[in-house]
Parts: sequence; structure tokens; C-alpha cells
Amino acid sequence: MRPTAPLILAASLTLAATSLTACGAFGNDPHTIKVVYLRNTDNEVRHMDAYLSAVKKEFERTHRGEKVKLIPIQAAQPDYWVKIQQMMRSAKTTPDVVYEDTFIINSDVASGYLRPLDRELARWPAWDQFLPQARTAAKAEDGKTYGVPMGTDTRGLWFNKEIFAKAGLPTDWRPRTWADLLAAARTIKARVPGVTPLNVYTGKGPGEASVMQGFEMLLYGTGTDPLYEPKAGKWVTGGQGFKDALGFLDTFYGQRLGLRPAEAVDPNVPTRVATELLPEGKVAIALDGSWLGQFWIESGGRPWPRWSKVLGRAPMPTQFGQPPGVVSMSGGWAWAIPAKSEKPELAWKLIQTLQTTPNAVEWTLRDAQIAVRKDVAADHRYRTSMPGIAFFTDLVRHTHYRPALPEYPRVSAAIGEAMETVTTSGTSPTKAAREYDAELRSLTDGKVVNRP
Repeated sequence: MRPTAPLILAASLTLAATSLTACGAFGNDPHTIKVVYLRNTDNEVRHMDAYLSAVKKEFERTHRGEKVKLIPIQAAQPDYWVKIQQMMRSAKTTPDVVYEDTFIINSDVASGYLRPLDRELARWPAWDQFLPQARTAAKAEDGKTYGVPMGTDTRGLWFNKEIFAKAGLPTDWRPRTWADLLAAARTIKARVPGVTPLNVYTGKGPGEASVMQGFEMLLYGTGTDPLYEPKAGKWVTGGQGFKDALGFLDTFYGQRLGLRPAEAVDPNVPTRVATELLPEGKVAIALDGSWLGQFWIESGGRPWPRWSKVLGRAPMPTQFGQPPGVVSMSGGWAWAIPAKSEKPELAWKLIQTLQTTPNAVEWTLRDAQIAVRKDVAADHRYRTSMPGIAFFTDLVRHTHYRPALPEYPRVSAAIGEAMETVTTSGTSPTKAAREYDAELRSLTDGKVVNRP
């Protein structure tokens, strides 16, 4: 049985408290590097732990006398972000290397938590292998780079071909519009009882999974620059596209085509979808990420030998099928060095070890990442690593990135609130958009542009 959100938060805070003690214990040792990373809330998913343990052994073998202290924080992503920020505030508790979501890099830079890496990167030959998009993902508003990306991801529709066959739907399904997607969900609801037709994340609980994999996959299918206007340097108010995206959720949950709202807003629902609902045939369609295969391979947390035969993949369509007809969102994580680390030179050596070509390939395979390096993308192991890798790599052509700005985490939280009020409280999309507008103006000091 999975713990409730309060229990998970309590557990994560307890673990983090232990981690802080560990940091203090190693704080004065100039030969020990502390590495903080996010551990999956599913206790069966340990591919990050295994990968880092292998790199730790390699580093300690090649750097005699140096030690690596691995400090996992097992928590939902929002709790993890809060905890690492707490740790980075003090030299006594800060890690030396931190696993950083690229979407909060600007926020952490603005708070003075991270160290720029431009000098190190300029002297590092491997940096030339990174694609321009990847370099941009780790760059802050000040033009400096604060992280070394580990990979990226894309998002699309996973669907169960066996359930589709039972519903009389084609197993080479490719929806062209939102209406097509809803029509398929309605057909499954009518013809295959007991199956959740479609999962789209929503609400505050799942955090960025709701906003990026749910709402923004809809919003960016409604028009150009629907969230932030880069030329004007302003955030976009909740116009028609925003209301239409909320309207999709209102229709979707109102017609009971997804999980019950109480289930949908559970912080651990992304893990549950990957390790339970999809493998057990309880969800027919999931709007989700390219990385899901990591759970189902033999070394994953939920081995599922038949997944590549059972599941099909389709791009998420734009609202009305307008060009380019396909939408995706991309993000990623990076290794960064906290500003208050007292061992930045040693920390950089560890990041270089993490990013040797063999180790970069290994992580990309373990985590089902989309390659951000030319040498990794050309590697035979990568190109043959996972069913669907070509499909998700091709989506990079149509992908969008979240605004990498300090305000974004707060804007994201406001979007999550708007989603939740529509899907759980019965608030109309128009009212929720109006409330979002008021919050957006407050969060951005009025730096907004109105869209009809």
C-alpha cells in the first residue's frame, strides 16, 4: 500500500534530516564529496542508486584517497526541490554536487545557491558534444551556465493496443485533434468497462508532472508562445488557449474519462501510472513521457517483458490539428555545484567522471533518456536501446521548453491550482483563468501581456 502524501512528506523530511546530519559529519573532510539526488518514491525503482554507486566506485578507484558520499532524498519532486534549497543555504549542510531540475536553475541562481561553471566548461573537451538546446537548458538569465545536462525527454501518448482492439479502435491509432483523443476515450469507456480510458495529470499534488505533462501539453497545442512572450519579456494572461486547455480537463474529468479526482491529485500518481496502472492494463491511454520504458526493462523497478508489444505510441495532437499538428514538451536534469560547496574543484572532477562518454551512455540507457550529446546519440547501444527511442527522439523537432525564468516555479504552482479547482472543485475554466490572471500579475509584478 502506498503512503498518503502527508506520510511521504514526513518520511522525506525525516530522511532529509538524516542527510543533513550526514552532511555535517563530512563537512570538514576535504577528501569527501557529498552528492544529493532524488530517489524515486517507489522502493522498487533504484536505477539512479545503482548508477551512482557504480560511478562512486570508479571515481574512488581513479582518485586515490578521495571519497564520495551519496545522499538520496526520497520524496515527491516539489518536496525534493524545497529540501535541496534548504541544504544549499549553509556551508555546513550544502552538498558538493546536486541533482538539479533544469526548470528551477534560474530560481536557484537568483537565490545564490549555484556556482557558474563557464570556466570549467571552456576547458572541457566533452562540452563540444552537447547540443545547443541542452546548453541553453542549463543557462541562466545572466548568460552563465550552471549545470551539465544529463539528458532530455519528450512527451506523447502511450496506448494499450490490446485494449484498443477490444474497443474496436485501430492499433496504429494516431489522433489528429483533441476531439479525436476524447472520442477514443469515450469509445473505450463504453466498450471496455473497468478500464480508465485516459490519464492526464492534474492538480497541485503531482506538481510539475501535472503542469508540464498535462496542462502545457494542451496549452502549447493552442498557439504560439502561449505562456510567455519572449520578445515582450512578459507572461501571457489566461486567454482563450488557456481557457480551452482547462476546458479540455473540465470535459475529460467531468465525463469520467480519467482517474477519480482524488486519485489524480495524489503526488505519487506518476509512479503509480508507470508501475501499476499501465502494466496491469488499468489505463488505456496515458499522456506521459519518453522515459517510461525504464520501469519495464529487466533491470527496472517493474519488469514487464511484453510492454513493447502491448503498448503503442502516438504524438499528442494540436488542438484542431493546426500546423505542425504535433506538440511535445521537453525538460531534463543536470549536475550542478552549489555556491557554498567548499570543494568545487573536486566536485567538478566528479561531474567529469559522471560525464565520460561511457557513463553518459550508461545513464541515458538506464533512465530511458533522450540523448543531448552527439557522441551518445551516435552510440549503437543508444540507437538500439529501447523500443520507441526513434519515435521520442523525432519529437524533439516539435518540442517546447518551459520559460527558464525565476518566476516559473511560482507560475507553475498557480497553473496547478487552476487545474485543481477545475477538476476537483467544479470551478469553470473561465473563472479559473480569471483567478490565474490575478495571481500571475501578483507573481510577476504586473509583467504580463493580454491575449484574447
